[in-house]
Amino acid sequence: MGPLKLYYDFRDLFLAPRLALSGKKIWILIIGNLIGFINYWILSYLSIILNNTTLPFAIGKYGLYPSLFDNNAPWYSWLIYIIGILIWWCCIMISCTAVSRVTLKQLKGNDFFSSNDAWVYVKKHWHAIVFGPFSIFLIIFFFLFFAGIFAFICSMPFLGEFIFVIPYAIYFFGSLFTIYTFFVLIVSLIYSPSIVGIYEEDTMGTVFHSYSITINQAWRIITYNVILIPLLLLSTEIFSWFWVNSINLINLIFSSNWLMGEKLNNITTYASTLVYPNWMQETVYFFRNEITSWFGFNYAFPNLFSNANDSIQFNSLSNIELISGNILTFSYFIIGLSILSYALSLYTVGESLMFIIFKKKSDDDNLLFRKDEDELDDDDDDGFLFDDKMHDEEE
Repeated sequence: MGPLKLYYDFRDLFLAPRLALSGKKIWILIIGNLIGFINYWILSYLSIILNNTTLPFAIGKYGLYPSLFDNNAPWYSWLIYIIGILIWWCCIMISCTAVSRVTLKQLKGNDFFSSNDAWVYVKKHWHAIVFGPFSIFLIIFFFLFFAGIFAFICSMPFLGEFIFVIPYAIYFFGSLFTIYTFFVLIVSLIYSPSIVGIYEEDTMGTVFHSYSITINQAWRIITYNVILIPLLLLSTEIFSWFWVNSINLINLIFSSNWLMGEKLNNITTYASTLVYPNWMQETVYFFRNEITSWFGFNYAFPNLFSNANDSIQFNSLSNIELISGNILTFSYFIIGLSILSYALSLYTVGESLMFIIFKKKSDDDNLLFRKDEDELDDDDDDGFLFDDKMHDEEE
């Protein structure tokens, strides 16, 4: 099977929802998100405990989603909490790189590239994924640091004014480069998984391509992402509609009075309250309505099967119902995580398609026909086998 035919323009972005709807890609992102979330959860509760809060009280207050933002915590608690966020972010970036790698193979016509192969690849290249954006951040930091040093020197009496005005052109271009690098950092955070997953770059190559894309493809970055965002919102809405209605259909059948009845209502309401609390519902609906209002419309898909669960008092649950509800929480959490993972899959596929288009437009480099390191290794293996066979025949 040959490479998928692309137009190498904005029309290719409309392939993203279909290509992202892949169990392989969604599963990769579920695993990455789950690993990142577990680390975040542990470190977040550790930071809260270090703020003189008992663990039972913290779990009762925050549940599955601990946060330090409403606490007047010491600096070391905030450091641990931020490390947890960064670990989760790194896990997402690495998972997106694996999805980008799978997408490249799929576009080349290789549907047998497994998720395990993708994890093996990112294990070899994770340094570039993490340290590419970090290197750009350090560039900004050092420019600001040296600007602070020169500002301190300029505070000297008599000479300070001249030290400020004479090399002012240097300050200006340094400031201009710092602002530009800030935008490069944003681009790097968006495209590093695609750069590493598709073009197999190291840290320096990732930094170089981030600068190159920012200066050469600025308008395409803006316009293509303006196209991708509505696709992502609408596709995720449809995806979650199927997921929610599947859950509601189960509840409708099992909650019949002559089946589980009120017991199922107690179990599912308890589990859904833990996984999808009211504050999260309000936050999701707020951002959903705000974002859709930017495009001048609102939409809502009616559910086929309404969720008839009512609010219940948790102290009225039996021990069996509490245990069952906690077990069901895990399933609900994975289902919710799969919705987030599909959205990330669509985002990653879309950005990967953009990077392929950018390379074709700027360098006339068709990445679908470019041999990657896996194919080069296969060629080397075939060459060794061919040489061994010729040697055996000569003997």
